[in-house]
Amino acid sequence: MPVYPLRLFSGSANISLAEEIASILKQDSLGLCTTTHLPDTEIHVQINELVRGDDVFLIQPCSAPVNDNLMELMLYLDAFRRASVHSITVVVPYFPYGRQERMAMGREAISARVVARMLQELGASRIIWVDIHAEATQGFFDIPIDPLSARKVLASHFLDDPKFRDAVVVSPDVGRAKVAGRFAELLDLPLVLMHKRREGFDQVRTTHVVGDIKDKIPIVIDDIIAGGSILTQLGELIEAGARPEIYLAITHPVLLPSAMRRLDEMDFVKQLVVTNTIQVPLEKRHPKLVVKSVAPLLAECIFRIWTRRSVSPLLQRPHDEIEPPLLRWARQSAEEAELMQHFEGVAELVSLA
Repeated sequence: MPVYPLRLFSGSANISLAEEIASILKQDSLGLCTTTHLPDTEIHVQINELVRGDDVFLIQPCSAPVNDNLMELMLYLDAFRRASVHSITVVVPYFPYGRQERMAMGREAISARVVARMLQELGASRIIWVDIHAEATQGFFDIPIDPLSARKVLASHFLDDPKFRDAVVVSPDVGRAKVAGRFAELLDLPLVLMHKRREGFDQVRTTHVVGDIKDKIPIVIDDIIAGGSILTQLGELIEAGARPEIYLAITHPVLLPSAMRRLDEMDFVKQLVVTNTIQVPLEKRHPKLVVKSVAPLLAECIFRIWTRRSVSPLLQRPHDEIEPPLLRWARQSAEEAELMQHFEGVAELVSLA
């Protein structure tokens, strides 16, 4: 039985995701806190209830406006530390500056490391993220990291549809081949690799398509869609013999105006399947967009951490055996009867198979 109370708080970046997580974990509401954007563009945060000695989980993806949301997260970390909480787990489904994890040209900042140092110095006890751009970013931290993946959430959209039995999973570049391979394994589909050359922040050129794609439906996977440069590569798949009906499965929907424009222009793009790690506003709810929720995944991770359970089952490879749901464990243990009673009937709180 956990010793310290579970408390869920949210910054202003994605309150709907935080509320969904709170509902799954049977919390009456999110913790009370206030974020105020002052006229001079400064940010003020305040915790409006007692949190001394609690296990706090602070949910704040750092999407646009990135710097405002990141600063808000930092200020809340300082406020919780000063309020004498027992622990602060930062749930940052979309990690800021994740694509700036190395020096590519020299005389550059390694911005992801800067963010890691700030989070750590301000008192974060643990970090949870989803599908970070570079897995090696974990090495910037000296505290525990839970690197979750949304591939099973995205795969559920394709898994039981007979239309996709004649599909292939496409990696848009060599760097995503490992992730694409896991996704292909999960769907039991072949893997195709595109080799691209980046010629700028939003300009890429495909040089090769490796694999049998003739008369197949491509499912292109990636971690982020921002400017939509990945959409400019898709014509190469059709030229290589793919069917002119392409699906994309991408975790983080940054969706800049250029991406929305390209979605409008490309009739062969049938669906863009994303997750709610980033809140998608109404003006970006394109007819081709399908949003899947990562709230059950994050809720189970939070539940496991709070109850001092292993998070490893959530990090397993696709066909590895997943341990029984936590509720089943609770039912088997008389010592956790109170915990079982509190979470009885929460169907979402299971390991994603």
